[in-house]
Amino acid sequence: MARNGSAPPLFFSSVYLENWRNFVRVDLALQPRVFLVGPNASGKSNFLDVFRFLHDLVSVGGGFQKAVEERGGISSIRALAGRSPSDVVIRVEITESNSNEPLWSYELSFAQDKQRKPVIKHEAVVRSGRQVFSPRPDAEDRRDPERLKQTYLEQTNTNQAFREIAQFFSSVEYLHIVPQLVRDAERYVGRDRDPFGGDFLEQVFSTPDQTRRARLRRIEDALRVAVPQLREIETTPRDGKGRPHIRGKYEHWRPAGAWQTEDQFSDGTLRLIGLLWASLDGSGPLLLEEPESSLHPAVVRFLPQMFARLQRRTNRQIMLSTHSPDLLADAGIGTDEVFLLMPTKEGTRIDPAAAFREVVALLDSGFSMAEAVMPRTEPGGADQLPLFADR
Repeated sequence: MARNGSAPPLFFSSVYLENWRNFVRVDLALQPRVFLVGPNASGKSNFLDVFRFLHDLVSVGGGFQKAVEERGGISSIRALAGRSPSDVVIRVEITESNSNEPLWSYELSFAQDKQRKPVIKHEAVVRSGRQVFSPRPDAEDRRDPERLKQTYLEQTNTNQAFREIAQFFSSVEYLHIVPQLVRDAERYVGRDRDPFGGDFLEQVFSTPDQTRRARLRRIEDALRVAVPQLREIETTPRDGKGRPHIRGKYEHWRPAGAWQTEDQFSDGTLRLIGLLWASLDGSGPLLLEEPESSLHPAVVRFLPQMFARLQRRTNRQIMLSTHSPDLLADAGIGTDEVFLLMPTKEGTRIDPAAAFREVVALLDSGFSMAEAVMPRTEPGGADQLPLFADR
């Protein structure tokens, strides 16, 4: 069922996981903003990858088999700490931005067959509390087990009644700009809308001219604050090899200033341009890995406010991982928006900051979210690292 343009935006309001990567079992209510904090290798990227996986199920050229294969197969996806039954389970609830009740629920569980190929163990869709189809496997699946190698979600001949879910999953965007890929197009070999920025300049250049100019003007306003002397950015005609470029005008003692192309931009400038562009380009959930990387702390402190204003304008959900105390210093971040990932012998636990009485008490005493949360994520024995040089 397609939605019209005036329908309220959707967001992920909850996620339930079993045996996914670091997580044996997770059951979380999600807000329009989500901040993931935890030690290195605790699973922040793997948590975001759940939503990338859902996107890959319905992407052009994707599907269930390819989404699993790209992640190294079931054995790489399934939690090492998991016990029997060891099926991987993903269930998400999807809610309209103006409602407190879930509109959709999608559940998928899968394992591998005797040939170590991915196979669906369960698939179900619920709309407003009612099953849309008989949960799989159904009678036809049992007659023809090959059908269980594809989800109903990815098939246009079966997903008509819940195609809105496929469209929503397709709108999920992941971004983690690698400046070297933006600067040197020769390094890039990948797909369209590469989340690491390999085709970022192509995305900018191929945007309709009026839209591109409007976005670049808004980005200029932000860059004038964050990047000293940078006053103007624009795209340039393709070069002799057909590659697009972006350039910025820097003020200095010469009245006319000087122009620099992207290959001369700093890592921080490129990452900030990519972040700002992504925030304006799309309406679905935006997944960000450590957006503070290469940025000055004074800029990082204002990212949460930027995201909040973006959400007031577009109702777009933003989920991000971070190690930055500066990013979490914003007083507007709520205890239900921050999730702490804590590794244990039974897999990584994820809990909202609101679940920790000590954190709530510190916040009530006037501490910032960073001061209340970040010490809980520090790896034990980090103070011993300098001794490595003496060995």
